[in-house]
Amino acid sequence: MASSRKKVLIPIAHGTEPLEALAMITVLRRSGAYVTVASVENQVGVDACHGIKMVADTLLSDITNSTFDLIMLPGGLPGGETLKNCKPLENMVKKQETDGRLNAAICCAPALALGTWGLLEGKKATCYPVFMEKLAATCGTASESRVEIDGKIVTSRGPGTTIEFSLTLIEKLCGKQTAVDVSSILLPRPNPGEEFTFTELNQINWTFEDTPQILVPIAEGSDEIEAISVVDILRRAKANVVIASVSNSLEVVGSHKANLVADVLLDEVLEKSFDMIMLPGGLNGASRLSRCEKLVNMLKKQAEANKPYGGICASPAYVFEPHGLLKGKKATTHPVVSNRLSDQSHVDHRVVVDGNLITSRAPGTAMECALAIVEKFYGREKALQLAKATLV
Repeated sequence: MASSRKKVLIPIAHGTEPLEALAMITVLRRSGAYVTVASVENQVGVDACHGIKMVADTLLSDITNSTFDLIMLPGGLPGGETLKNCKPLENMVKKQETDGRLNAAICCAPALALGTWGLLEGKKATCYPVFMEKLAATCGTASESRVEIDGKIVTSRGPGTTIEFSLTLIEKLCGKQTAVDVSSILLPRPNPGEEFTFTELNQINWTFEDTPQILVPIAEGSDEIEAISVVDILRRAKANVVIASVSNSLEVVGSHKANLVADVLLDEVLEKSFDMIMLPGGLNGASRLSRCEKLVNMLKKQAEANKPYGGICASPAYVFEPHGLLKGKKATTHPVVSNRLSDQSHVDHRVVVDGNLITSRAPGTAMECALAIVEKFYGREKALQLAKATLV
């Protein structure tokens, strides 16, 4: 029944970490929760970190009297500071505590917001490593756990722990079976925190001049985590990443109703040369990408020039396979659509690189895939530095 759906609030601000926010939004929505994304700014559009734009569902000022089963605070700077300084949000979170409902925060938000507001006194909590000293001054015990639960407060460390964090909250809200069901679709890392790996065949050097130029096309129904993982990680590596909408609007609605905002329309970059073209999945999104003749032509030219291209989740099955872009290649895809691949030999691998092609399985493998791209362009050391910084 609709009335039994759990209600979740996720506030965002300029400088919010988009990967944390979007992962929390979409993973919780997969559980059936009714998730409200609220801007604490005076506009619904916010400029998140790494040049990524987000669009909230509403303004926080319009819902301050609403009741939620869970309030989740993303991190990022200066977003975390803005959340901390938002008095209406502070009041809502404190009332949540008084009423015995769940509060959660990730990255800098446990230390900056929950700790500053006095909600962590005597509690065990964790946060992004840089903020551990500040956290220790405001909580009972500062933990280095990837996810920490203490009563009605759940905290976590950073972008690479967000899916674990969100699944923990689903279990708290909806029960273990729902968390298991969602996890089976996401395919989170079985060994979180261990050094990431990928399968590579027919190794070649991926090259670029000055700065890697990377195109990430999106469509209505594209998977938000997969798209933003690639953009976030590659921009951290200082690549020039262009998000291009294949529709006639810069703003598109992702597979779990989060608003994605492109930098350009695909038509604006048709004549541009890219060092890589990387497709997110999402069943409906991949289907739309596959029907975009202009994009398919770009991909075919990329493959013919032996330049890197790749896809996550449904895109290898829905875009590459039917258009001959997996011919002679080993690839992986989401288990739900793996029967669409003519070569099944590598479908159980999380990330597969075959020459100039990279494929990956699901939202839970997207950060590993993005780090593999970093390694192919910049080397293993750079990729490991980013893995450590994002807590993959």
